[in-house]
Amino acid sequence: MSPSHSYVIAVLPGDGIGIEVMPPALRCLEAAAKVFGFHLEWRHYPWASCTYYHQHGKMLPDNWKPLLQACDAIYFGAVGDPATVPDHISLWGSLLLFRREFDQYINLRPCRLISGVTSPLANRDGKHIDFVTVRENTEGEYSSIGGRIFEGTDRETVIQNTVFTRIGVDRVIRYAFELARSRPAKKLTSATKSNGISITMPYWDERVEVIGKEYPDVKVEKYHIDILCAHFVQRPHIFDVVVGSNLFGDILSDLGPACTGTIGIAPSANLNPSATRGESGDTWMPSLFEPVHGSAPDIAGKGIANPVGMIWAGQMMLEHLGEKDAANAVMGAIERVLKVSRSAQLRGESDILTPDMHGKGTTEGLGRAIEEEILKSSSGI
Repeated sequence: MSPSHSYVIAVLPGDGIGIEVMPPALRCLEAAAKVFGFHLEWRHYPWASCTYYHQHGKMLPDNWKPLLQACDAIYFGAVGDPATVPDHISLWGSLLLFRREFDQYINLRPCRLISGVTSPLANRDGKHIDFVTVRENTEGEYSSIGGRIFEGTDRETVIQNTVFTRIGVDRVIRYAFELARSRPAKKLTSATKSNGISITMPYWDERVEVIGKEYPDVKVEKYHIDILCAHFVQRPHIFDVVVGSNLFGDILSDLGPACTGTIGIAPSANLNPSATRGESGDTWMPSLFEPVHGSAPDIAGKGIANPVGMIWAGQMMLEHLGEKDAANAVMGAIERVLKVSRSAQLRGESDILTPDMHGKGTTEGLGRAIEEEILKSSSGI
């Protein structure tokens, strides 16, 4: 099948296990491209990593922005080596900079209990878990506004401001409502803390209420963040679309995958839904796709990192690019491999699942199994 479309993808493996999970993920996406008749051009970059920082004293080259703007999307592994580079330097010098400069104001994180992955939660009674967290991604609690004065003295003072803007709050809430409307449950849960944070959170609640009037077909619930975390553990099956500020969304989108068994399979998309690819190079704002798990220095180099989060993030990228059939095939391959592998594991026949899924498998072995399953999709075309 000759390629009908071609996409240029920036590949930034980054640090730690990002370097290890990226190769099998690229092979899986190449398999999907082969089966469904499109071409992926990878542009590999060594920066946005602590290794690059040690070599150059900075996380990115001076021309990083036009290099990324020449691509249709960014495929990102992980960043961070806190033993040698403070996290606020590595993150603010790369990933958080990408989110701001490209106005990736939506952080989308699906959370699904996949057959074959064991949830740590007891007494679920077979209830399904399948929801999406929509996180505000460019402002809120993660602002860089503030500072320190009188450092090293008894008067040392540290201030960091939370910033909520009308445009920033409204666009993430409206995106969440649209997503909720598109799903069968038509239900939106808003994370707040207006009983303790007396200025920004009441404003958030007000905007949810105002915008909600445009979506009378969507049921809206509001929970304070503390009890919402408890409900994630006790009743995760009741949620469909959850929207939160930068901090609250960050916390919830890590907690959710943990409740479904492992953060190792969780994907993430940093989206600019307003960007149009036909824009000129200096105004184009590409979206970025990454696993949730981070660089995981404790297991880096051991070859046991779960590649599913990276592969699933690639699946989200294919969907974003408009390759829906290929994206569905990748997701189906992930689900089938995990289900079959868990059954084989329980029978004592084989064990390709990685340690985070109670297995003895490797990054390479699990990645190869998913790649081979994607290639089988050609028989159904």
